[in-house]
Amino acid sequence: MTIAETAYAKINLALHVRKRREDGYHELETLFAFVDAGDRLTASPADQDTVSSVGEFASGLDDPFDNLVAKALGKLPRNGGLAVTLEKNLPVAAGLGGGSADAGAVFRIVRELHGLPDDWHARATALGADVPACVESRTCIGRGTGTDLEPADDSLSDTPVLLVNPRQPLATGPVFKLWDESDRGPLPQGDAREITLAGRNDLEKPAIELCPVIAQILDEMRGTDPFLARMSGSGATCFALYDNIPARDAAAETIVASYPDWWQMKGLLR
Repeated sequence: MTIAETAYAKINLALHVRKRREDGYHELETLFAFVDAGDRLTASPADQDTVSSVGEFASGLDDPFDNLVAKALGKLPRNGGLAVTLEKNLPVAAGLGGGSADAGAVFRIVRELHGLPDDWHARATALGADVPACVESRTCIGRGTGTDLEPADDSLSDTPVLLVNPRQPLATGPVFKLWDESDRGPLPQGDAREITLAGRNDLEKPAIELCPVIAQILDEMRGTDPFLARMSGSGATCFALYDNIPARDAAAETIVASYPDWWQMKGLLR
């Protein structure tokens, strides 16, 4: 039996950084959303766990046996192993939660085949702040370091979205270090659309300091008449939301014509 799962690309529709914590992490409030496209995992029963990586960005994984897929497999008790093939379609260190999304897909695969332990949320949290949200891969609000999850409405479900990345990896740590420690206020109230439109990404400015092309991507995206363009997570990927699919597709064509080297992905919010 072979089972397949999409590791849905994560985007932060809004990301408010509130303070630096004593443990070195940051207190934040974010609105997670997920695109109906991403990496692809296939798994089949085996004597022991194995992980192989293919796809455009497979070479960006320093050690395919030490990535979050392997670590997620190690966190989940079950009988027998799984042979997993990861098709790496999302750029690495891109603000899309790629590794976390891959881990979330592993949790869903194991849930279908064996069920998950009652403490699966704690096991997911131990792998990374984005992993618990990526297990269900549905719009939700994250607080604390992002692991304290609250349900959010799906008022943006099926919204056309375009992702653009300059093919320049951007590590999360240095971006957070450049945050100016100014609390600009909490996540807005309202439905997902209202939160998104009234929200912000507090990491955009420090990310642009480290990767100036982000500002250029945002300018190009805003020139295609989306109802919102913003950076996701700690960058460098940016996203734009459109009122309809033809508008999104026209924007994608416009951008690729001028910047053929930029990576892009089209999809719908889940």
